[in-house]
Order: sequence, then C-alpha cells, then structure tokens
Amino acid sequence: MRVITGKYKGKHFDVPRNFKARPTTDFAKENLFNVLRAYLDFEEIHALDLFAGTGSITLELLSRGCLEVVCVERDRSHFSYLLKMLRSLDDSAAVPLCGDALKYIAKSPKTFELVFADPPYALRELRELPDRVMQSGILKSGGLFVLEHGRDLDFSDRRDFLEHRAYGSVNFSFFRKEND
Repeated sequence: MRVITGKYKGKHFDVPRNFKARPTTDFAKENLFNVLRAYLDFEEIHALDLFAGTGSITLELLSRGCLEVVCVERDRSHFSYLLKMLRSLDDSAAVPLCGDALKYIAKSPKTFELVFADPPYALRELRELPDRVMQSGILKSGGLFVLEHGRDLDFSDRRDFLEHRAYGSVNFSFFRKEND
C-alpha cells in the first residue's frame, strides 16, 4: 500500500497477507481524491474514516494536510496494524480509535466536514449508512459523506445524493448534508 500524494507521497506500507480488509485500489483512491479535491480544501477540514481497515484513506487524508483525521476500526489486529503505521508517521492530526463504527456514528461528540465509510460489502446495515450519518449530527452542515460500496447499490433517488463514481469493482456514492 502506498501514499499517492502530499507530504507522505511515495511512502509504502506492507499490509500483512492475513489481513481480512481489502485496501482501496490505488486507481480508485487516486480518482476518489481527484473528485474530493473539487469539493473540499483538505487543509481546512476535520475528517472521519469509518471502517478504517488498512488505513489507506486515513493516510491519504493525513498526507493532504487535514487538521484532524479520526479513524475508527473495530478489528483488533487491523487496529494494531493501523496504530503501528500511524506511530511511524508521528502525525499529531491522526486520532485512531478502536471501536464499532456504527456506535461511533450514533454517539460521537465531534462533527466533521468529511465522513468516509468503507464498510465490509456484506455489512447488514450498509444500505442504512447514509441515513445514519445524515441523521446523527456527525456531519457538519454542508459536509460531505462518501460511501464505498459494491456495484449493486444505487442511492441516486436520495435528496442528499450528489454523484456516483465507479472505478472497476469499486463504487463511491457522494452525499452532501443540507445547510441547517
């Protein structure tokens, strides 16, 4: 896994072979961040990476200079890997949390300009994630929610839906929280 651009550009991290999480492909990740750049100024936002897995998205957000990047991962072995990787960067903007992403959405005292979620595609609550995020108060007014999902989901009928992008088998749906 490598960092595509920013202050950590080119930095490589070896993901253990027994890792259950699938990192977002470099191709999909690069295109995702090209789209995000049109919506956000990374150096002015607080971001949340739910279901952080390998930490690939967290690394890209940190590398682009986000003020704070909270990453939530429940699997203890994945979290241990994430901690080791983040310690090697020694970036004070990184806030790793070991816990359930769905519970964090419901109870977080913080708000973010960007919430990114890459849940397991088999997650039973996956279809509900846009509702959970938008109704929780975790996303600031005008904030952006990005959901990575399989090709079988379509959220285009939602009022808060912005766009859908597909890169191979990786799909991203973008949502904007209406201004209060």
